Amino acid sequence: MQPFNEAQEEPRKEARKKSWLAGLGMGSALCLTFMSWALDFWYGGKLVDMGQISAGDVFKTFFILVSSGKVIAEAGSMTSDLAKGSTAIASVFQIHDRESLLSVPNQGDGTSGTLLTAKAFIFSSPFLMKLGISDLFFYYKQGDGTSGTKLERLTGGIELKKVDFAYPSQPESLILRQFCLEVKPGTSIGLVGRSGCGKSTVIGLIERFYDVLRGSVKVDGVVIKELDLGWCRRHMALVSQEPVIYSGSIRENIIFGKLDASENEVVEAARAANAHEFIWSLKDGYETECGERGVQLSGGLKQRIAIARAIIRIPTILLLDEATSAVDVYSEQVVQEALGRMMVGRTTIVVAHRLNTVKKLDSIAFVAEGKVVEQGTYSQLKSSRGAFFSLPTLQSN
Repeated sequence: MQPFNEAQEEPRKEARKKSWLAGLGMGSALCLTFMSWALDFWYGGKLVDMGQISAGDVFKTFFILVSSGKVIAEAGSMTSDLAKGSTAIASVFQIHDRESLLSVPNQGDGTSGTLLTAKAFIFSSPFLMKLGISDLFFYYKQGDGTSGTKLERLTGGIELKKVDFAYPSQPESLILRQFCLEVKPGTSIGLVGRSGCGKSTVIGLIERFYDVLRGSVKVDGVVIKELDLGWCRRHMALVSQEPVIYSGSIRENIIFGKLDASENEVVEAARAANAHEFIWSLKDGYETECGERGVQLSGGLKQRIAIARAIIRIPTILLLDEATSAVDVYSEQVVQEALGRMMVGRTTIVVAHRLNTVKKLDSIAFVAEGKVVEQGTYSQLKSSRGAFFSLPTLQSN
């Protein structure tokens, strides 16, 4: 108790000071109020006695004083709310006006634009305003209407060649070193390795959340920096370890993947994600409220809603970052089935720790110290007894 009391001493002094100020302020306000009333009656009575005004005029001025004083007092009580509001709105505009360090290809008029984060797109969309601005969506400043290359058809080929990358907060610590990886269109590849080896970083580079220091990231043979980023991301879908579920109905959370989706598209996406039957069994069905960050839903259902949101986009490139690690064994089996159906015919990159997630993939890349150490199918890597060999043994034990 003694250390606790000592720790409370400073806040107690601050609270005592604020209490004195509040008490003096309230006392002064009441004092001025009653003094003004007393002055009104004293001087008004004096004028009535002199015959210059009537008693009714005295009461008129009294009620004017009371009503105007009340309005002034109410306005004064709002100052703290106004101060809080101004601070809050300042932070909103700070996000609204923030510009990304990522550069945009030449706009055609000789100038290079910059990407905007959480810009007018959010504020112009009532639906997104309702959901909030938890996620940042990157859009371009519109120059002459062009902001990069748009391919006629995206097949989904991905190539990372001799990539060096370090996060801006730790520029001296390279996460990827001469990292090379090629994923052919329509195939699936799993990235496995110890935590912190750079698996999720690869996902971030493909989505172009960051630019590489050296090397290149290509999509269909075109360097990603030269592509229209908004167009490129519309062909991608990401399902992460912690699915982002917004406060709103299940339907709204699924439609977030494609804002103009029809009711049939929503239902089909939910069916493909093994979620339709469960959603339909709920009291309000698709209108069930998810709660802030999806607190009303189980982990398995949240993950399946995230998968349905990804399916409804009809992506060419599917990115799965530990998509089943946060669910129980039963839910994992259901989610795995949904992911298996979703992967067919799509370029898929899977980041996983659980090996049953990557067993059936076309290829597996073992990542260590920021580079691909081994690559092959599950059976090939297991039989080669290399760096990958210890993982199945450890997990089976």
